[in-house]
Amino acid sequence: MNTTPHPRGRAAAMGCILGAPLLPPADAGLPGLDSLARHMLARAGIRSLQQLRALGALEAYVRTRSANVHVGLPLLWSLEAALTGQPWRQVEREQRARLLRALVEHERQRPLPACRAH
Repeated sequence: MNTTPHPRGRAAAMGCILGAPLLPPADAGLPGLDSLARHMLARAGIRSLQQLRALGALEAYVRTRSANVHVGLPLLWSLEAALTGQPWRQVEREQRARLLRALVEHERQRPLPACRAH
């Protein structure tokens, strides 16, 4: 197995292995999100801040979670942070309860689908 680091980082290396769509870091337009988060969003069909705004943090998180494995709540905080301009740690502290309630309510209405096998 080739252990040479991919020049565009871990997400790019994963995309090369999985054949998944990738966003060039400069073209993402998603503030505060690292390349792995942008990669996971791209797999869910979310490639711009405009798309993220239209969906909202919760729906974007749900879609991203259904299209990827190992998606945790820090991504939800990061998506909300990208939309509000706040640091994600501040979102985690101040918006956590509201976002978790919204996620629980969403799951009651429409359970989260299982992640597709890759």
